[in-house]
Amino acid sequence: MKCTVCGAEMRSTRSDLPFKTTEHTIVILKSLPILQCENCAQYLIEDAVLGRVDRILATVDGAAELEVIRYAA
Repeated sequence: MKCTVCGAEMRSTRSDLPFKTTEHTIVILKSLPILQCENCAQYLIEDAVLGRVDRILATVDGAAELEVIRYAA
């Protein structure tokens, strides 16, 4: 797959990414599988992974300001 920003190749990797779930809550998902550009900072989350991310984030209660969750496929 080619990067939509610079045209370089996208490669499969894992990364830790933050998601803001409420005004006061940020969730960091560790080891999230993504496609990342070899040339620039652009990344993509595939649909199946994003569906799983949505389900994980729906379980967060929002009581903590920061929560770290390890992504498990």
